[in-house]
Amino acid sequence: MTKSKIGYVDGFVLVIPKKKANEYRTMARKGRELWMKYGALNYKECVIDDANPPYIVFTFPKMVKVKPGETVWFSYIEFRSKKHRDRVNALVMKDPTMKSDPDHEKKMPFDMKRMAYGGFRVVVSS
Repeated sequence: MTKSKIGYVDGFVLVIPKKKANEYRTMARKGRELWMKYGALNYKECVIDDANPPYIVFTFPKMVKVKPGETVWFSYIEFRSKKHRDRVNALVMKDPTMKSDPDHEKKMPFDMKRMAYGGFRVVVSS
């Protein structure tokens, strides 16, 4: 049995206005480049495809109270450990591209107050 090298994941759920999806996708590609440059093992940005499966009672769209014209994205970044995550994130935050715009929060293509985030220790993996 091979032990997975992934031991920690940062996960995000975001509500993106459909009209800003391309803008968010561009931002996400830049994010992927940065996190991978500084050592993340994997970086994924996923847009919801099956929002109302019949066997689930509570879905992401219900959880975030998605409105008409919005869609839900789920994103995650994989690391070896929490320590590795902390080191990579510190390098990303020091990168000059992260400090290039002091009003970046106002220009985000989504409402940051509706973003959910958590750092997760991997307990089952293949």
